[in-house]
Amino acid sequence: MIIKTTHPPVRILTVAGSDSSGGAGVQADIKTISALGGYAMSAITAITAQNTLSVEAVQLIPPELVRAQVRAVLEDVGVDAIKIGMLGDAFIAASVADVLHDITVPIILDPVMVATSGDALLKDDAVQIMRSRLIPMARLITPNIPEAEALSGQKITNINTQRAAAEALLAMGPQAVLIKGGHGDGETLIDFLLWEKGEAVLESKRIATQNTHGTGCTLASALAVFLAQSLSLTDAVQLARRYVRGAIKNAPGFGAGHGPLDHGWINTGERS
Repeated sequence: MIIKTTHPPVRILTVAGSDSSGGAGVQADIKTISALGGYAMSAITAITAQNTLSVEAVQLIPPELVRAQVRAVLEDVGVDAIKIGMLGDAFIAASVADVLHDITVPIILDPVMVATSGDALLKDDAVQIMRSRLIPMARLITPNIPEAEALSGQKITNINTQRAAAEALLAMGPQAVLIKGGHGDGETLIDFLLWEKGEAVLESKRIATQNTHGTGCTLASALAVFLAQSLSLTDAVQLARRYVRGAIKNAPGFGAGHGPLDHGWINTGERS
């Protein structure tokens, strides 16, 4: 897999929660952005005590401190793309929407609602803020099937209902929607990409593994790098999917639950 790099590197800000086990959230984002040749910065929305088995505790960061983190980066270093992940509650979601209201760089919104372990990571009161304020800002949103169902109100059972949910989400204002199919049934994984002028059905063979902790964070961060590098939407999605599949295949096998990926595999080329 050949990755385009730039000098200076593209500047990527991740707005997300911290994962103490290093597999998801800000830690996964920084690893991904760095592996793909970007410069990673962060605004932490929550501190979590978690591992591959469960999320044991969550402490949300005060909204004004989240906003201050974002503003500090914007006012000095600058950004070429922004990835938004875990927001936690309506106050943090609104504060992020406030500080990013006039941003023109690509925003990739990964609407993190539930961890891979099944633990809830977004309070119900934040969902409406996400729908009304954050989704319309996004260059691309990347929900998995349960998240797409919750946000769109559409039950997804096949490609037709996946398309219907994507259409409902696109109507909320983002430039594009990628509904990830990892939670679907069968040996074939289907991701559905929809934008104003087209659509793409992206199929791949499901990898038989439990090492999937942080796949959504990793994909969204990879997309942020590629879109910041001015790749087309379809090329960015294809490259990001290839990167995530390689990271899953090379997972180190840590932990007794859903293990982390190998974000650095691209620099070794192993089992790609």
